[in-house]
This record gives sequence, C-alpha cells and structure tokens, in this order.
Amino acid sequence: MVRSWWRSLGLPLFVAAWVAVVAAGAGAEVAAAAGPRRHAYAAMMYMGTPRDYEFYVATRVMMRSLGRLSADADRVVIASLDVPPLWVQSLKDDGVNVVSVENLKNPYEKQENFNIRFKLTLNKLYAWSLVSYERVVMLDSDNIFLQNTDELFQCGQFCAVFINPCIFHTGLFVLQPSMDVFKNMLHELAVGRENPDGADQGFLASYFPDLLDQPMFHPPANGTKLDGTYRLPLGYQMDASYYYLKLRWSIPCGPNSVVTFPSAPWFKPWYWWSWPVLPLGLSWHEQRREDLGYSSELPLVLIQALLYIGVIAVIRLVRPGLSKMCYNRRMEKSTIFLLSLLRVVAAWSILAAYTIPFFIIPRTVHPLLGWSLYLLGSFSLSSIVINIFLLQPLPVLMTWFGIIGALLVMAFPWYLNGVVRALAVFAYTFCCAPLIWASLVKTMSSLQILIERDAFRLGEPNQSAEFTKLY
Repeated sequence: MVRSWWRSLGLPLFVAAWVAVVAAGAGAEVAAAAGPRRHAYAAMMYMGTPRDYEFYVATRVMMRSLGRLSADADRVVIASLDVPPLWVQSLKDDGVNVVSVENLKNPYEKQENFNIRFKLTLNKLYAWSLVSYERVVMLDSDNIFLQNTDELFQCGQFCAVFINPCIFHTGLFVLQPSMDVFKNMLHELAVGRENPDGADQGFLASYFPDLLDQPMFHPPANGTKLDGTYRLPLGYQMDASYYYLKLRWSIPCGPNSVVTFPSAPWFKPWYWWSWPVLPLGLSWHEQRREDLGYSSELPLVLIQALLYIGVIAVIRLVRPGLSKMCYNRRMEKSTIFLLSLLRVVAAWSILAAYTIPFFIIPRTVHPLLGWSLYLLGSFSLSSIVINIFLLQPLPVLMTWFGIIGALLVMAFPWYLNGVVRALAVFAYTFCCAPLIWASLVKTMSSLQILIERDAFRLGEPNQSAEFTKLY
C-alpha cells in the first residue's frame, strides 16, 4: 500500500522536478545567448523647441522600425534630464535603453549665423561616452530604414556619408565610443574650436577634417571590424531630394538602406501636410502605422470631426433666421465706409475659415486623416461665413474645391518623373488661380449689393416691417 502511494505521488514529483530543471537550463542558455550586446543604434532627445513632441514620436517610430528589421543591436536614446517621464517610460516600454544626460552648453550661441533650434544638438557628442558598446550608429530622428544595416558596425572609429560634396552629414554616422575622445571633444568645446554653423554638424566636420580623403567603406565578408575612418556610401543616407527628381531611387553606390530628410523644418515627413506635397511623406506614416499607430491623436481628431459636423448641421437649421436678421438691421454709418469695413471683415473671415482648421489638427496624424479633417473644418467654417454675410456658396467654396483639385494633382501616382509632376502642379495652379480670383471678386461684389439694398431701404422710411422681411 505504501509502495503504491509512493508510486502515485513520487512519480509526478519526479517529473515536475525534471521539467523544472530542464526549463531552468533552457532559460540559462537563452540568457547566455542573449547576453549584453556589443553594438547600439542611438538617437538623442532634448526639450526646448516648439516641435519636441513631433521629434519624440519620430524617435519612437524609428526605434520601432529598427526592432521590426531585427537589428542585432541595442536601441539607445540619449535623453536630456528634462524629457517628460511619461515619454521616457514609453521608450522603455518599446525596448529602448534611455540614457539620461545633462545638456551640453553650446559655446557658439553668439555666432551671427547661429540658429537657435540647433542649440542643444551638441548633446550628440554623448554618443562617444557609451563605452559599453564596441560600435554605435548615431542617428537623427528623420531617418527611414528600408532594410537592416547591421553591417555598419564593421566600420572603423568614425564613418559618415557625404550628401554635400564637401561636408559629411551627421544624420547618420558610425563611431567607436571612447571616454578619451569624449573628454577631448568637451575640451575643444571649452576652448572654442572653430564651428561654422554652431551645431553638431559644424563641430564634427571641424573635428574630423580629413574624412573626405579617406577610403570608401565596404563591409568585410568575414564580419571583422575595420580600423580608422571611412566614408560611407550614399545609400546609407539617401537625401529625399534624390528621389523627387525621378520619383524613384537611382543611387548606384552602396545599398539603398536609409532615407533622410534634411529639408525645411516644417516639411519633415511626420507632418500630415507633408504628403502629397512631398511624395515620401506617406512612407514615414506607413512605418508609423505599422510600428506605433495613432492612438494618441485619434481622440482629438474624433472630437474635432464631430464638432465640425455639428456646426454644419446647426447652420443648415438656423440659416433662415440668420438671413432675416441680416436684412432687418439698420445701419447708421455711411454706405461707403460700411462697405469697406464689411469687405475687410469678410475677407479676413474667409481667410480664417481656411487657416484655423490647419493649425489645430494634430501635426503628426496620418495625412489621409489630416487632410480629411482639414477639408471638413474649412467647409464648416466657410459655411458660417456664408450665412453671416449672406454670400453665395460657390464663390466662397471655390478655394475649397481648388485645394481638393491640388491634392489630387499632387497625389496622382503615375507621373513619369518629378519634372513632369512639377509641371503638372504648375499648370493646375496657373489654370486655377484666375477662377479663385474671380470668385473673390464676386464675393466682394455680393457684399456691395447687400449694402446697396440696406441703403435703399434706409431711404424709404415708410416701408412696413412686413415688406422689409419679404424684400
């Protein structure tokens, strides 16, 4: 009986213990295999610009895209101490290592050509302090990765791409971390090393002045690391402007791996209005849709859409009442002065109807949502202007239809090249501009007719109220 009891109890215990041992061994093997990584992709994040949130979103999208491409390296963000804790936690939840640092003081602020938005870009030098890694690829947030670029970790002590024929670009470069180099850079900042632009670009170009004369990087087939400095092929930092000329990539040297956007600040790819003005804007948003989504902006988008729909519905209901109010009023000032004033107010109201929705839409929302919300908002506000000033709808909405046409022309997907696309947009603008001008003239004329009607009634004091309403 005791023996049967032991069999019934001991055998399951033995099996459970054996499974636990095997699981522990497997876990140890996985932990050993994972181990600390020798390489890292790094970006920086700091506060103090009007576009802090946009760069935070861009950094998350870029880091997540590296994870999706199965990059065999840590992902690191060098964040200043004033970055909001919620943003830091979101980055950590994405699997990113956050290194908090104090902002480096920029000694070049007094230069005549200094741009205040580059004040804290020298924080990028902290990449040389990441000495737990053998190689680091330092990145700007406006990069789009098209494929895995882990072969960059085979490059030497410093490697960068020459987008400009004479000056390398610091949107992506490879470095070997070294505290000696980092301390020397801080010393060079203290003594005021020459810096043409006062930003990281000018400082690093001055610190590595002979990079243009160095050989081109070609990753060794056996996976070994190179020593020294190298130029990276252009395919590792493809300027988006190269795409716009032929509407395709045609860079023969090196892999077409990374796209960068060193363009005007307000045409970075994460802004919803960047597409279809710039065709590649949609590529960045497709990466965001796959990697991060738009859950943070959707509530505000939904609230605005419901508000605009409510405005349109209310206007449709109260329009007769507004008409009577306008036709029954009595003006005491001269007709000429009132007409001039009314024209100015109406023109500014129309302008506000087309500009206000643009500025209140979340900047990093998907372009299809952004443009749809803008068109809905401008239509609803234009409807308010039409009813208040008793304007004809078509002239006021001519600009609205013109914007829709421009978007269709720019988004047309079958242009032969960028030159044909630019000519098509120019031709559309040339044909559309007279129509918009004619609609504006007609709108101002309708205001004059409104004033003349009211002035005519003022000259007939014996008119009854009933006749005025009917008139």
